[in-house]
Amino acid sequence: MFIYEKMTKNVVSVKPDYSVSKAFQVLTERKHSQLPVVDDNNKLIGLVTEKLLAEVNPSKATSLSVYEINYLLTKTKVYDIMRTGVFRINQNDLIEDAALVMKENRIGSLPVVDDDNNLVGIVTRVDIFKAFIDILGVKVPGTRISLKASDNVGELAEISQIIANHNINIKNISNFTTSFGSEIIIKLDTFDTNDLINDLRQKEYEVLSVSIQN
Repeated sequence: MFIYEKMTKNVVSVKPDYSVSKAFQVLTERKHSQLPVVDDNNKLIGLVTEKLLAEVNPSKATSLSVYEINYLLTKTKVYDIMRTGVFRINQNDLIEDAALVMKENRIGSLPVVDDDNNLVGIVTRVDIFKAFIDILGVKVPGTRISLKASDNVGELAEISQIIANHNINIKNISNFTTSFGSEIIIKLDTFDTNDLINDLRQKEYEVLSVSIQN
């Protein structure tokens, strides 16, 4: 699954010559925590965050007047405070690559660029969650089967063949490492799996759970 398939495409960005007050207004109105900064050619050059804007905004304890504060925020530009050298990801990278970068660097989103560094979107935690839901087929009606798996060569092929012998279509299949080893989660395009479950158990596959999802 590629980034461009799951990223948010209508990304909100700001220009480096925007005032801090204008950037803060955009961020507040759009309810974002950070905004990509692009030049006139839509090239990604930095990032401005809620934290950076808050650091520039004078505290309530300041001796400055309201007019002086407004003047300061108007004169201070985004390029004065933006973070450069930001993490980014190419639209043709995989969604799991984005998830790994975000997890390892504890960031909530990644600007997405094309091969020429043009900003084409943004991928957020919500986009990662949506991709995870799709991978597991959570919204697909049918039956979810969880099996305890081993590392035997050909095991997944054998399980798939058993399912095919019952003329059942596999909608999604995933393999996860757990505390007890490996777990295979299969989403089937049917609600009638009694014969299949019996067949799997007769072939000594441990069925961990079976649940219907409408």
